[in-house]
Amino acid sequence: MIWLVIALLLALFLYWLLVITEGAYLGPRVVAWLYDLSARRYDAVKQFDLNDENYFLALPLLRALNHVPVPRVLDVATGTARLPVALLRKPDFQGRVVGLDLSRQMLALAQRKARRYGLRLHLIQQDAALLPFADNTFDAVTCVEALEFLANPRHALQEMTRVLRPGGVLLVTNRVNWEARLMPGKAFSNLQMRALLESLGLRQIIIQRWQVCYDLVWARKPEERY
Repeated sequence: MIWLVIALLLALFLYWLLVITEGAYLGPRVVAWLYDLSARRYDAVKQFDLNDENYFLALPLLRALNHVPVPRVLDVATGTARLPVALLRKPDFQGRVVGLDLSRQMLALAQRKARRYGLRLHLIQQDAALLPFADNTFDAVTCVEALEFLANPRHALQEMTRVLRPGGVLLVTNRVNWEARLMPGKAFSNLQMRALLESLGLRQIIIQRWQVCYDLVWARKPEERY
């Protein structure tokens, strides 16, 4: 009987480690490997709704960038280029998007989508822990449904803020369902998220309900004063 209990506990632990947290506590290479394994099924499993993507992601981001003629956008942990494609589909968006991810197979699928957009969508295989860009490079930085799976979410947010231009907009998601409680140090309450972004110097923070699992979090990097 004791061995049955041990086997059950081990199975639950592995389920938590590899499914619920998607390998987040095992390091970025393991996370990337798991996404490589599931890449071909990813879009089908997620069943993204184009109308929802447009209404909740593309249109608000476009409005937030309406003061920039040719905006530069960075999408961290871009996966199969979900957000870049939603934005680039908009005729009013005249900018360019960089999609960054560590999973080679996810990027391969994203590359197929990127062909129709030419040089307007550039994909990079890179860990989010150290973004390969200069300070104040992008007019918007986004990270959708991925922050809690990064090696150090706090440091990742610091890096996103660093490469964001003064006046630029940050859009990230915050895990809020029951599974968030099972990810200590990876997921935050909305109060913790707000405090973290404020500690990074971000302002105009807005948190809005989005999905059962995620809230959308918007913030701005203040303009520089001379």
